[in-house]
Amino acid sequence: MTTAEFRLTDAERALLPGPEDVAHYREHGWYLSERLFSDAELDSLQAATELYYAGHRDRELPVRPPRLASWKPADGPVQRHNDYVHHESDAIGAILRKPLVGAVAALLAGAEEIRIFQATLIYKPPVPEEPTNRVPWHFDKHYWQTCTSEEMLTAFIPFHDCGDENGTITMIDGSHRWKELASGEDSTRHFADRDGSELEAILAANAAHNGQEVRKVPMPIPRGHVSFHHCRTYHGSGPNLASFPRRAVSLHLQDGANAYRRHERPDGCPVVYNHDVLVRRTADGRPDYADPDFCPPVWRGAL
Repeated sequence: MTTAEFRLTDAERALLPGPEDVAHYREHGWYLSERLFSDAELDSLQAATELYYAGHRDRELPVRPPRLASWKPADGPVQRHNDYVHHESDAIGAILRKPLVGAVAALLAGAEEIRIFQATLIYKPPVPEEPTNRVPWHFDKHYWQTCTSEEMLTAFIPFHDCGDENGTITMIDGSHRWKELASGEDSTRHFADRDGSELEAILAANAAHNGQEVRKVPMPIPRGHVSFHHCRTYHGSGPNLASFPRRAVSLHLQDGANAYRRHERPDGCPVVYNHDVLVRRTADGRPDYADPDFCPPVWRGAL
């Protein structure tokens, strides 16, 4: 994108978070935006994801990363997670790169550049008893240990009104400011493969360590609005009790200063994020988290 492509209209600028909103995000770790997407954009996004589920790809990943989320029809009526949808589908990517979303993230993160880090398409089927529909408590930075930034954030973009009935995202208020107990959490121990009671116990232990109560804040999200949360904010979601699937994209965003760093597990083995086998290399041989093919910018400039 050129600098001109990051400009906002006056109407879009009116939708940006104000100083009080930014202060709320810094204190609580989450923010519910104004309406950032139109009905037409979300209708187009859903149509593009239906094509994606049917097998359409504008490009394939050159190699399959070790921890790739890649639901396929043979996996059945479980909760679907598909990574790199912004890269594999031009139609999906064009909508997710909307500069207005990047500008909101830039203000919340205090950055002048925001890039996509990952985009995961999520489909929670209307099957209340399906165990994969429950997302246990976790925070995203655990899975981004190879990132230098502490200001990364996620934009949760439902395609429809999203509330308690269909298992909306729920935040643990203020948890991004907690001092964390030592743990071995990283991208090799994904929450989807874990016992929910174990992660509930980790959350409770961290709250007690900080002298805090666990304050759960469900996020009712009207269609077109977007929920943002800090990379250290604990969050999760319950089952889908509605008669229709819960469709959303979890758009993970990085500030311009973010870069790769080596991170080792307790056994000394390096942690590998999926990007590390896909992106280009920096001059000193590290994975480049600014590779525009996989981590395109969505905002650049002062606001």
